[in-house]
Amino acid sequence: MPIKIFSAALAAVLMLCFLAPPVLKLKEIALGAVILIAIVMMLIDLWQSLQSREE
Repeated sequence: MPIKIFSAALAAVLMLCFLAPPVLKLKEIALGAVILIAIVMMLIDLWQSLQSREE
């Protein structure tokens, strides 16, 4: 279980680091909103997969 939590946190940080530069450089609000929605969906999916009892 600790490996799953570490992997999930690492995936979230890497996705944020990968998608932040284009949003900050282009300063497009629509692009930022779409990426924010995608990140929230990813975090919800990660949370649900960590909560599942299947190993």
